[in-house]
Amino acid sequence: MEEDKIIVGLDIGTTKICVIVGRKNEYGKLEVLGMGKAVSDGVIRGIVTNIEKTIKAIEKAVVEAEEQSGINIRVVNVGIAGQHIKSTIHHGSITRASTEDEITVEDVIRLTNDMYRIVIPPGSEIIHVMPQSYTIDYEEDIKDPVGMSGVKMEADFHIITAQTNAINNINKCVKRAGLVIENLILEPLASSLSVLSDEEKEAGICLVDIGGGTTDIAIFHENIIRHTAVIPFGGNIITNDIKQGCGVLEPQAELLKTRFAKAIAEEASPNEIVSIPGLKGRPPKEISVKNLAHIVEARMEEIIELVHSQIIMSGYEGKLAGGIVVTGGGAQLINLQQLIEYMTGMDVRVGYPNEHLGKSKVDSVKSPMYATSVGLVLSGFMGLDDRESKYMEFKTDRKQKQKLMNEDNFFKKIIEKTKGLLIDDIDEKEDY
Repeated sequence: MEEDKIIVGLDIGTTKICVIVGRKNEYGKLEVLGMGKAVSDGVIRGIVTNIEKTIKAIEKAVVEAEEQSGINIRVVNVGIAGQHIKSTIHHGSITRASTEDEITVEDVIRLTNDMYRIVIPPGSEIIHVMPQSYTIDYEEDIKDPVGMSGVKMEADFHIITAQTNAINNINKCVKRAGLVIENLILEPLASSLSVLSDEEKEAGICLVDIGGGTTDIAIFHENIIRHTAVIPFGGNIITNDIKQGCGVLEPQAELLKTRFAKAIAEEASPNEIVSIPGLKGRPPKEISVKNLAHIVEARMEEIIELVHSQIIMSGYEGKLAGGIVVTGGGAQLINLQQLIEYMTGMDVRVGYPNEHLGKSKVDSVKSPMYATSVGLVLSGFMGLDDRESKYMEFKTDRKQKQKLMNEDNFFKKIIEKTKGLLIDDIDEKEDY
């Protein structure tokens, strides 16, 4: 069944809008059928600021993905990010009618759905309710209560909210581009699906997704999402620093960043010079790669300090045996891994979205800059944590069983009616 299922991810980012079409192959790996991308002019720091420009970019990316994949795209999983994203911990409980019956998936879903009705600040909407640990009749720290007995079921929930206006603007852009949103997913959670292994999530890990407008953080421990945060700085602010510091145009600053920038100034050669064409009639401008590295290092240090402070705030600083996984377009910066290791004292690796990827038509999706886009496709096949995946499978199995039972009953009725007709026919022949 999963091999026939096709999922489309739509990443509305600050620098690019990306559409990826994928399906599972016979080995359970994700096969990318097509990809389309467009320059994102209408998004600033993860928030849609120009509806028309964003719609045009979505339409362009969708057409490109449709042509490459041969699939008519209508339903998409969309990512959401931005400084307006907030996360809090809330406690919820339900009282069950019977102590003798086992706790079912329906009980867990009922408790989770209750949390969508909690009071939140005006102008905000809940986008994710993520269970932490459960308490059954005062027995604490239960990861999965299904199958247990008990009357009172309680849990702590990690609740993620977003601004209603930001959600409405995304909905408006996607709808006017002729698409339907199936799921709205926080971008660092989508990225985690594509770059983190189950072992890392179990051991404890911090995912740092450095995008164009924001740096997104997701902390996992014991396979459960524990903390999320959005820092309003990303690759674009580094480009702006280079533009100001070197006195060049923005496209030139972007090229300097992607081709020559280093995160550690000591690693840059003091004798290496880059020549930039001058403005009309002016001589070329010479930029020292060492000075360029100093500009980049100063801004990266600020971003890493903010990331480290979020890890400390989460209370999981000493519990992340997996260290830090850095992904997103900003993860491609030379020497960034070493700088983060030096500043945080934690192990660091660059996260490539090939954890669940099989053979694909598009090789470029293996770049860290497509981690979110690939994760949005994967979210159609798996839950945001292992319990959710298990419950999804349970509900799917139950639907299939119910369908088979209905079909079986339908055929039984037909057979019974046919038998009745045959008996009547035999009686008539005997009378004749």
